[in-house]
Amino acid sequence: MYNTIKTPNRSQAEYESIIEMPSHFSIEAAAEQAARELYGASRYTGKGQWRRFTPEGASSQSGYIGLLGDSTAVVGDWRETQRLVVLVDSDDDDITRSEKRQQARMEAQRQRDKWEAERLAKQAETARQAHQWWASAKPADPLHPYLVKKQLRPYGLRQRGNALLVPLFVDGELINLERIFPDGAKRPLPGGRVKGAASLVGRIAGAERVLVAEGWATGAALYASTGCPVVIARNAANLEPVARRLRQRLPEDVTLTIAADDDRFTEGNPGMNKARIASLAIGGKLLTPTFCGRCELCTDFADVALCRKGAA
Repeated sequence: MYNTIKTPNRSQAEYESIIEMPSHFSIEAAAEQAARELYGASRYTGKGQWRRFTPEGASSQSGYIGLLGDSTAVVGDWRETQRLVVLVDSDDDDITRSEKRQQARMEAQRQRDKWEAERLAKQAETARQAHQWWASAKPADPLHPYLVKKQLRPYGLRQRGNALLVPLFVDGELINLERIFPDGAKRPLPGGRVKGAASLVGRIAGAERVLVAEGWATGAALYASTGCPVVIARNAANLEPVARRLRQRLPEDVTLTIAADDDRFTEGNPGMNKARIASLAIGGKLLTPTFCGRCELCTDFADVALCRKGAA
């Protein structure tokens, strides 16, 4: 369907490949076709220059299409370093086509640099908002519906309106907030950084063992049952980057353990798989929940704690 032309070594552009599509394609159709064949994309959101999609096997819309003109687009996945330029083919001679390829790479890199600058500016703006919200928020109500349902103490959370606020840090700097609503829905502030960001239940200073878990409720339940500080990565995909950063900062004699969610009812069990990958990446230990015989819905340590209390 398309031809792939590798970028020469020492190219000025960071883009690794040119994807050339037949000339009867519009640039929109060409980019979507490339996304389907390369990333398994099936649905696209957004209009105009910027579109998003969920790559095959991904849990979020990390795939993107950027339309740069009538014959050029970029396609990629934010989780990967590879970025591709889609170029609609033409009947030009080889010299002209070579020039167009180089122009396409350069334009794609300029656009990528622009997007990166905009993304970083938005992250900085969101971090400022997080500081303002956190400073003005009140201590979390112990009777908040989510805390009551999970039978957990607030452990330093704050509250704004009906939303619990979970602070997210990178290297000790507050960069975002995760909001937990009464129905259990969880959302970070839009546009803020989330990869590598984490929260903490307990105190790491002086600890001999530190746990890393996915969600806040799981972390709080583990802290309540073990007394060990728990670093909360928010989701399975974030376990490895959080664990790597933590391992670099902790003394060597501190044991770092990944506490897995067992997504046993989800195809591929991403919780267990990502936890194993994270534990191997840091040479750490892996802790998995043990379910009783009557557990038919439990998947994590917070569920297990409720089940043992007869409240699940």
